[in-house]
Amino acid sequence: MARYTGSVCRLCRRENLKLFLKGDRCYSDKCAFDRRGYPPGQHGQRRGRKISDYGIQLREKQKVKRMYGLSEKQFHLSFQRADNQKGITGTNLLVILERRFDNVVYRMGFVNSRTQGRHFVRHNHFLVNGKKVNIPSYLVKIGDVVEVREKSRKIQALEDALDAVVRRGIPQWLDLEKENLKGIVKGFPSREDLTMPMQEQLIVELYSK
Repeated sequence: MARYTGSVCRLCRRENLKLFLKGDRCYSDKCAFDRRGYPPGQHGQRRGRKISDYGIQLREKQKVKRMYGLSEKQFHLSFQRADNQKGITGTNLLVILERRFDNVVYRMGFVNSRTQGRHFVRHNHFLVNGKKVNIPSYLVKIGDVVEVREKSRKIQALEDALDAVVRRGIPQWLDLEKENLKGIVKGFPSREDLTMPMQEQLIVELYSK
């Protein structure tokens, strides 16, 4: 599967939004988006051109896809699953993205970014209900208990991430037992819990064409 290997700071600049793809660096004065808040490339500082409705929809899809670190195929499959569920398709999509295991360990504060979350999940550092889960796209369920595997509890990156968790905070639909390196999924997020600026209806309109 193809994956992006370039500078992730360019992605934030391209979407004109800080996507917090590099963990603590995004909160420091080294953040490239804060230093150069214009699109990357030779013509990044030119005056903006009028964007078509399709262009607006496409940029919104790209922004959310990059925020969660998915490939085009993964994102489209998530949309199809959301479309097949009852309820509002756009909200269903965001809930599915939030329920991904790599996102949940990030939201709980075990890692500093979703990219780091995928790396740690794939390397078997987490358990769900006492069982090893190494699939980043695994969707957690209400009542699931996520914890760091015993052999992984001394990893410095995990300790650093938990020390910095106060800065981000823990969403209301999750609970963290910091001392036990354990978290519990209390429920699924509502639309109001997702505070990043996302217009999911534009994504629905794009895929509905």
